[in-house]
Amino acid sequence: MRLFHFSENPGIARFEPRPVRIPSQRSPGRDWLNGPLVWAIDSDHDFLYLFPRDCPRIVAWATPATSDADRRLLGEARAIAYVENAWHERLTMATLHRYEFPADGFEDLRDAGMWVARHTVTPIECAALTRLDAALAARQVTLHLVDSLKPLKPLWNTTLHVSGVRLRNALDWA
Repeated sequence: MRLFHFSENPGIARFEPRPVRIPSQRSPGRDWLNGPLVWAIDSDHDFLYLFPRDCPRIVAWATPATSDADRRLLGEARAIAYVENAWHERLTMATLHRYEFPADGFEDLRDAGMWVARHTVTPIECAALTRLDAALAARQVTLHLVDSLKPLKPLWNTTLHVSGVRLRNALDWA
């Protein structure tokens, strides 16, 4: 298993556990997820973070529980990523740095490929990624540019796995 962390910062020598910037509502007994942690994503789900950090996006993909009707929404794609038009240029011009972590000491959250460590992590490699739209396409993720993400709220009522990231930055989400 390979674990990664994506950043716009090219010079991180060590990742120190830190609390999330904006705490989330967590299910009972999971409040610790807002505390000091190092976050990572597995290679099967790294497409969730092939975006500039603050870019609001909705990404949907099939799971074993996805209905045939909902699976057709994906077409031939592994996943679909929706991004506001206003972010397109930043998406195509951004450079991200993909830090690879040793897997030892990480805990699987069993949620869309997310893993956490409660200790300092030293990356084993860092690779610069450009043309993030092309990187998404290489992972069979179809990018859809939209004026607003708000009309996509009904996606959460499908049997697809739907992930919303940085939606607080979307134009009219609230």
